[in-house]
Amino acid sequence: MSFFVENWTLIAVAVVSGGMLLWPVLRSGAGSGALNPTDAVQLINREKAVVVDVCSPEEYAAGHVAGAKNVPLADLESRLPAVVKNKALPVILVCASGVRSKRAVAVARKLGYEKAQSLSGGLAAWRGASLPVEKA
Repeated sequence: MSFFVENWTLIAVAVVSGGMLLWPVLRSGAGSGALNPTDAVQLINREKAVVVDVCSPEEYAAGHVAGAKNVPLADLESRLPAVVKNKALPVILVCASGVRSKRAVAVARKLGYEKAQSLSGGLAAWRGASLPVEKA
């Protein structure tokens, strides 16, 4: 017990540093299925992730992630299995701001796409990272 009393500052430093290491994981919502643009690019390049834009056709035509396939959120449950046949591939769901794509992750996981993730911040974050955007 005297060890803890005599070295309380070292223990406090250890606890604070552990908390600082865990903060990014807790803040981003571990297990929430959200990716930042850099992680999304790595997933696309390393694991051949499929990018699915859940915006309306009009929003998709105005601008979308390069190579993304358009499946509006309302049609996701019926059309996703035809667009992404291999359920083992990672699926990155994108919308304008990241709100609809979070809902789309729940739909995709219900359909068996366990590696479905949302692009945190949506197309706005993608553009903010100066990544390629196409127009239809």
